[in-house]
Amino acid sequence: MVPERELLLADDTVTGASWCRAHSDLMDAWLAELLKVASDSGEPRGLALVAIGGYGRSELCPGSDIDVMLVHDKIPDLRSVADRIWYPIWDQGLKLGQSVSTVKEALALADEDLDTATALLSARHVAGDASLSAQLGVGAGAQWERRSKRWLSLLADRTEERHAKFGEVAFRLEPDLKEGRGGLRDVHALGWAGASHRVLLEHDAEALTKAYAVILDARVELQRLTGRPNNVLALQEQPAVALALGDKDADSMMNRIAESARLIAWTSDDAWRRIRSDLRGKVSRAAGRARVLGKGIVLKDGEVELTDDAPWSDPLLPLKVALAAATRETVIERHSLERLVAADPPPVPEPWPSELLKLFVDLLLVGQPAIRVIEALDQRGLWLRLLPEWRPVQARPQHNAYHLFTVDRHLLETAAQASRLTSRVSRVDMLMVVAVLHDIGKGYPGDHSIVGADLIKTMTARMGFPPEDVESFGEMVRYHLLLPDAATRRDLDDPGTLKTVGGKVGNPERLAQLWALTEADSLATGPSAWSPWKSSLVAELVSRVDRVLKGAPADSFSGDAFPTDPQLDKLARPEEIIEAGDSLVTVYTADRPGTFSRVAGVLALHGLDVLTASAYSSDDDRALAQFQVADPRRDVTPWDKVRKDLGLALGGGLALQARVAERARTYGRKKPTTRSPIEASVRFDNNTSQSATVVEVHAPDGVGVLYRITRALVDLDLDIRSAKVQTMGGKVVDSFYIRGRDGNKIADEYTLGELQRAILHSLED
Repeated sequence: MVPERELLLADDTVTGASWCRAHSDLMDAWLAELLKVASDSGEPRGLALVAIGGYGRSELCPGSDIDVMLVHDKIPDLRSVADRIWYPIWDQGLKLGQSVSTVKEALALADEDLDTATALLSARHVAGDASLSAQLGVGAGAQWERRSKRWLSLLADRTEERHAKFGEVAFRLEPDLKEGRGGLRDVHALGWAGASHRVLLEHDAEALTKAYAVILDARVELQRLTGRPNNVLALQEQPAVALALGDKDADSMMNRIAESARLIAWTSDDAWRRIRSDLRGKVSRAAGRARVLGKGIVLKDGEVELTDDAPWSDPLLPLKVALAAATRETVIERHSLERLVAADPPPVPEPWPSELLKLFVDLLLVGQPAIRVIEALDQRGLWLRLLPEWRPVQARPQHNAYHLFTVDRHLLETAAQASRLTSRVSRVDMLMVVAVLHDIGKGYPGDHSIVGADLIKTMTARMGFPPEDVESFGEMVRYHLLLPDAATRRDLDDPGTLKTVGGKVGNPERLAQLWALTEADSLATGPSAWSPWKSSLVAELVSRVDRVLKGAPADSFSGDAFPTDPQLDKLARPEEIIEAGDSLVTVYTADRPGTFSRVAGVLALHGLDVLTASAYSSDDDRALAQFQVADPRRDVTPWDKVRKDLGLALGGGLALQARVAERARTYGRKKPTTRSPIEASVRFDNNTSQSATVVEVHAPDGVGVLYRITRALVDLDLDIRSAKVQTMGGKVVDSFYIRGRDGNKIADEYTLGELQRAILHSLED
C-alpha cells in the first residue's frame, strides 16, 4: 500500500477532488483485499466493510481519517477478523476511525448521536456483502428523514457555534478551510440538511459545487505539502500551495479562496434562514397580510419581497428594495432577489438621477444592517451595475493581520462606522460616499491612494456630484491616511507638522471629513488599529490644524510643550531622578551618550511597548527623557524592578546589549502576520520640521527593535529629540526627530546614507 500511496502523493498532475477519489479508490482496493484475507473467503457473506464520513463521500484527503465500519449479520466473534483488517492499516501509520456493529446497532447509535447520523448519510459499500451495506444506507436515510426536525435544529445551532469559534474563511489571514464560515463543513451541513428535503435553490447547486472545489483543492495541497492533517492555511504555507495549484502568487490563490468562501457562506446563511423559518412553522411567523412598503415592495414573513406588479424595469428598484430591507434589519427574500437579477433593467442613467444618489447614501446611512443586504446585491451582480469599479476589490485579501476583512467588506464596514459620525460634518453625503470608496484603488496597480483618487473622481462625477465636490473627493482619498500617519509619526508640537498637514488638507470642512473618515477607517480595520491613545493624538492634531486653517499661527501651540516648567525644575537638580508608573517613564540624569537608548533597552527587557518618547538636553549638561509605554502582557507592571534596572543601566552596571540579545533569542520574532516578509526600510524627511531631520523606520516587530535603532543613532553621535513608535500587525513604524552634533538638521547625503546603513545593520538578525 505504501508505494502506491507515495506515488499518488507525489503525482502533481492530480489535485483536489480527483486526487481524493483516486486516494479513496486505492484505499477501497486495499481494504477489499484485507477483508478477503481476514475472512478466509473470496466472497464473505454476512460481513461488509462500509466507508463513512469523508471516506464515504470518496473525499479522502491526504490527512483524513479512514472512517470505516465492519458491519456483520449477528456473527458472534469478529475480533480476530477485525484485528486482521485494522492492524495492517495501523502498521502503515494511517489514522483509522473504525467500528464493528450490526446494522441494527449502527442505526440505534445514529438515532441518538448527530455525528453518527451524519456520518452514515454518506455510507458507501467497499467490500463484502453488499446487501448489508445497502440495508445500512437505506436505513440511515429513512431514519434521518423521520428525525429531520430534531437533527436540522441541532445542525443549525452547531453551524452558528462553529462559525463563532473558527471565524471567516474569506476574511482570516490564516483560514480554517474545513471548519470556518464558508469552508467545507458548511457544504457538508447543507448536504445533510438536503437529505431530508430540498434546501438549495436550483441555481445554487452548480455555483456551490465550484466554490467547494476551490476550497477542497487548497486543503488537499496543504496536506500533501506539509504531510500533516492541517486544515488551517498558514501564511508560510500559502506560497507553496499557490504554486502547486497553478496560481501566480499567494494573493491570487487567497482571492479565489475568499470569493469561494463568501459564496459558500452566503448560500449557507440563506439556506439555514429558510430552514429555521420552516422549522418554526407558519404559526410563529409574522401574522396577517403582507405589509406594503412601496410600489411592489412588501414585508412578508419577516423578509422584504417583491410582488408581481413591482416596477421591474426601474433601474432604481434594487436600491429601493435594499433600503427597505436594511432599515428593517432583515433581508431581501431570495426568490425576489433572483427575480431582480433576471429582470435585467436598463442601465443606470449617467449622471445618476438625484433620487438614485439619495437612495445610495440613505442605504449606507443605515449602518451595520446594510452590510448583509449590500453583500447580497454584490453576490448576485447587482452592486456592480452601480459601481463597475468595485469588481477588482471583491474578495480581495489584505496583506496583514492588522486588517480583519477583505477590501470590499472593509469598505462596507467603514461606511457603517461613518454612519455613526455624521454629526462631525456638514456634508453627510460626501462622508458616506468617500467612506465606501476610500480604498477602491487597492484593486488596481500602483499606490492605492493615488490610483483611488483618480477612480473616485470618475465615479463621483458619474454619480452627479458637481466639479468642486469631485475634486474634493479626489483630495480626501489621496490624503485619507494623512491624519493617522501625522498624528502617530510626527511631533504635534512642531509647527512644521501643522503647516504640512494644513497645506495638504486645504480647508476646515475637508479636515472634518478626513477626521471622521480616519476614525471610521480605523475602527473598520480591526481592534489594533484604533485606541484611546491614537484617538487622542488624531483629535489633538485635528484641533490644532483646524485653528491654523482658520488663521492661528502654527507656532502658537505650547500648552503641552516638552519639557514643562516643573520638569525643568527637576532637571536643574544635580541628582539622578527616575520616575516610573502609570504608563509613564521619566528620567532626569547627566547628559551622556546613549541615555535614550539605554532607557529603551530596559523597557524592552521588561516587555513594555513604547508609544511615544521625548528627549531634551540642557545647556548645563543635563538630560531629560520621557517615554509613554504600554504593558501588553500584564495587568500590573513591576515598576520597582523597572526603576532598579533603569538605575543600573544608566550607571553602566547592566550588560544591556547582552541581556536584550538574550531576551530576543528566548522570545524570537513574532509570528509573521503578512504573506510577504516585512523588509526593513529607512526614510528621511527634512521638510516637515524646521529644526530636526525626521527619520522614519519600518521594520518587522521584535524584541528590542527600538533599542537597536537608537543605539545605531548614538553610534553616529546624533541627538534624539523625540520619537513616535507604533506597531501595526507585526510591523513597527518608528519616527525619530534627530539633530547632528552641531544642533542642526542632517542635510548632506553622505551622512544620511551612513545613517541608513547603520540602522538597517542594527535590524539584521
